[in-house]
Amino acid sequence: MAPLNVIMVGTGEYTTGFVDGGMSGSDKKIGVVALTMFDLRRRGKVAKLGMVGTTGTKFPAIRKHLQDNISAAYNNLDVYFDSYPSDTTDRDPNSYKAAIDMLSPGDAITIFTPDTTHFMIAMYAIQRGIHVLITKPAVKLLHQHQTLIHEAWRHNVLVFIEHHKRFDPAYADARARAKKLGNFNYFYSYMSQPKSQLQTFKAWAGKDSDISYYLNSHHVDICESMVPDYKPVKVTASGSKGTAEELGCKSGTEDTISLLVEWQKRDEPGRKATAVYTASWTAPLRAGVHSNQHFHYMASEGEIRIDQGKRGYDVADDAQGQLMWFNPFYMKYSPDHEGNFDGQTGYGYISLEKFVDAVVALKMGTVTLDELDRRGLPTLKNTIATTAILEAGRRSLDELRPIEIVEAGKGWVLI
Repeated sequence: MAPLNVIMVGTGEYTTGFVDGGMSGSDKKIGVVALTMFDLRRRGKVAKLGMVGTTGTKFPAIRKHLQDNISAAYNNLDVYFDSYPSDTTDRDPNSYKAAIDMLSPGDAITIFTPDTTHFMIAMYAIQRGIHVLITKPAVKLLHQHQTLIHEAWRHNVLVFIEHHKRFDPAYADARARAKKLGNFNYFYSYMSQPKSQLQTFKAWAGKDSDISYYLNSHHVDICESMVPDYKPVKVTASGSKGTAEELGCKSGTEDTISLLVEWQKRDEPGRKATAVYTASWTAPLRAGVHSNQHFHYMASEGEIRIDQGKRGYDVADDAQGQLMWFNPFYMKYSPDHEGNFDGQTGYGYISLEKFVDAVVALKMGTVTLDELDRRGLPTLKNTIATTAILEAGRRSLDELRPIEIVEAGKGWVLI
């Protein structure tokens, strides 16, 4: 089987590490998606690569950034890609169509763009037989998620949601152990990023999406994957405000959002569980970590606690002026002994490689969409509860009331 051709839709921090004309100040200084795809091409898993933005005039600077900080750092790693639109085009929000039209059925795209654009880009690709990886959240609306499920099955393409925390070794181990701890009873999670991220996300923060869609999506998905015998039935949301507005975000932008979710066992409706998911993008600037993240899972016969903010690895650097806790388990950017990129074991890399491997297996006929769903990968089918909870949370905030989630026939609805 020939290597996979991939178009990367979105040129921002997660794809390239290039933000506001220069290198990102976050832990993704050289990005995740493009670097991983360049390395997968070096390893023979990926062939042609392309990248899509809305502003073509950014591409010369993006190429220089990738050349200086990736190619020069890793033995002249090939960072070539075809770009859409052209370098002389000021703006073309529909450039993804021209890029996808250049692909053949069975090729793939990745989507790392604002949440409100995921659905239209994914639909355009799916209906042309293109496999799709979408950053979390898959989409903002439950009915869109269900439409994508239908269209993906109709065209026999894989749609994979980039919930990379599923591949964090501690979280993956916890999911397996949870199955042996009896009935689900309680889940609490917290995830945050420093308020400096609001500068990175200023184009959409509080306008097109919120912190719950952006960060709560991680732990809602982890919880969904841990308790397949349960379904969410009610969501009540609460949000704090003030700091994001002071930093220039749209009036009403929440700083922190908590979702209170009631879960019900599918074959035993009287058995309930409670979950609280909290996310914030107004954490302190000098907390020593880019993302504080932890959860507590309690069941009838045991409990699990994971703190992935500080992983027993800290570095004191005078240039930073503080103690820093790093996370090479996500992306390891230091080179190997030969000078090549050495981050293949990071769960950020693994998530993307799992998608590539699954698409190739599907094209070879060694696996079916049904089998991929049964493997517990973050497919559309395996992430529908997450979309339902996130939209219900947004509606709960907007409508100042609890939102119920109801399974109706073969679909789900919010009431």
